Amino acid sequence: MRFMVIVKADKDSEAGIMPSQQLLTDMGKYNEELANAGVMLAGEGLQPSSKGARIRFAGKDRTSVIDGPFAETKELVAGFWLWKCNSKDEAINWLKKAPFESGEVEIRQLFEAEDFGEEFTPELRAQEERIREQIGA
Repeated sequence: MRFMVIVKADKDSEAGIMPSQQLLTDMGKYNEELANAGVMLAGEGLQPSSKGARIRFAGKDRTSVIDGPFAETKELVAGFWLWKCNSKDEAINWLKKAPFESGEVEIRQLFEAEDFGEEFTPELRAQEERIREQIGA
């Protein structure tokens, strides 16, 4: 099972305040532990929403662009991990070891090919495999 671990933004991350050297050190050790255990597949921090944009779709030919920053900090993402775990409980247990002192982190399971049933035809599965090979190279 794969899980996205979503680190929520706060007023400091949205203000572009960088983490302390101690937190960076602690996070580096934590990430090494995750990687050594074969759990961590990817992980990155995100720039503040002031450097981002949202694209709103309203029909096939109607899109609009909204530049950041975005008002609701509690709904924003400051960073993420992609983990491979045997269960949600395992992901929760790993997250409990994170060196955070405050904030909120969300865990969401990713869809796997078998979750889509018959609608995910052999042709679509083959296409998905080709794409994964391409981006993994």
